[in-house]
Amino acid sequence: MRIVGGAWRGRRLVAPPGTATRPSADRVRQALFDMLLHAPWAGRGAIAGARVLDAFAGTGAFGLEALSRGAAHATFVEADAAALTALRANIAALGAAARTGVIAADVLRCPPGSARGVVFLDPPYGCDLVSRAVPALARAGWIGRGSLIVAELGRADPVPEFSPLLASRAHGAAQLAVWVWQG
Repeated sequence: MRIVGGAWRGRRLVAPPGTATRPSADRVRQALFDMLLHAPWAGRGAIAGARVLDAFAGTGAFGLEALSRGAAHATFVEADAAALTALRANIAALGAAARTGVIAADVLRCPPGSARGVVFLDPPYGCDLVSRAVPALARAGWIGRGSLIVAELGRADPVPEFSPLLASRAHGAAQLAVWVWQG
């Protein structure tokens, strides 16, 4: 697994041992960031200079990819101890500590925060966590009106309907869905 674009392109990321964490495939992240770059509702400004949240962060691949492509800051939320160890190692290896924050917490019980321009969610497949996490993060202040919400779901997972769906694309066993929060 590696960063696929931007300043850190080609840099390797470590993942925790075992199967508890399912890192996003490089090609899925590449497809997502290409889609964001070229979409009329996003464009280069969606990531450049943005403050992003990477919920169910695992290795931090989405947030670190955003930083590599010019995001100003990334906050990571992860509860699993092994994933947190890998996440912190990846942040250190990239020298990104000054532009990151790590919250060791359950996404569904995340402490209060401020709205982010882009919110990435990459929960375990088949658990219906996106439909529960988005309202919880909005109540905690992490998602505000106009925030882009980007989720990686299992291909068979239903796409939640909580805001206008901007895009949905299948990539192997995964599907990507993007909404803008109207809350």
